Amino acid sequence: MTGTRRLPNWWLYAILLVALVAVIAPFVWMVLGSFKTQGELLQSPPTWWPKHFTFDNYTQLFSRLNFKQYFLNSTLVAVAVTVGNLLFCSMVGYALAMLEFPGRKALFIVVMGTLLVPGVVTFVPLFVLVTNLGLTNTLPGLILPFLVSPFGVFLMRQFILGLPRDLLDAGRVDGASELRIFARIFLPLCGPALATLGILTFLGSWNNFLWPLVVAQQEDKYTLPVALALYAKGQNSTQYGLLLAGATVVVIPILAVFLVFQRRVIEGIATTGIK
Repeated sequence: MTGTRRLPNWWLYAILLVALVAVIAPFVWMVLGSFKTQGELLQSPPTWWPKHFTFDNYTQLFSRLNFKQYFLNSTLVAVAVTVGNLLFCSMVGYALAMLEFPGRKALFIVVMGTLLVPGVVTFVPLFVLVTNLGLTNTLPGLILPFLVSPFGVFLMRQFILGLPRDLLDAGRVDGASELRIFARIFLPLCGPALATLGILTFLGSWNNFLWPLVVAQQEDKYTLPVALALYAKGQNSTQYGLLLAGATVVVIPILAVFLVFQRRVIEGIATTGIK
């Protein structure tokens, strides 16, 4: 285009490189810091590369803490919440996108309205409800409030709207029930959106800290983020090496899940119009 100047390619690569370094640097610091001693972590000026590699932080992590129980709790909660969102959000999204029923538009407006409500506003009422149901200090109390999310409903509805409606008519002509049409025709076509919703839900549930901190009132119900935050505090100071080692272990499952489904996630975000 005449009169416009284009940045040379090396400028573009330089900008992307700076952005990459800004994103990766905290993770590199976390991993390297997990192999440092407490004294080295507190020294000034700080060092990037450990002067003396030590595995004491990981030894304490797996020996002092009931790591297996915390990891199992986090896994059960994250998997259950993810499966629930994949199932229920896709069902509600399918109904809002393909089915005709009274109040459909009003229901969708309500769903969109809940996206504007901060989670802290509903935190106390939700805790009171869970307490009245007798679900405090239980895994169902950590799972049930998050089995459906308005964002997941919106994501699935937007994706299903892009699928041919002729598939619905064809299924009805063949005599299939609505549930069979959803499960056998539409759900297999929602792979990208389901992968996107799954990874975002798993990430949010795995890293959730405030709700498990309040609901899990005994040690055997702690999740990993809560256990690390409570047990990394020593008598006089925070044990940063233990905290960094725990954070490294917590991040590994998230990275593994994302690397496996990254192509589906990118495809799902692109096809659902999320910018």
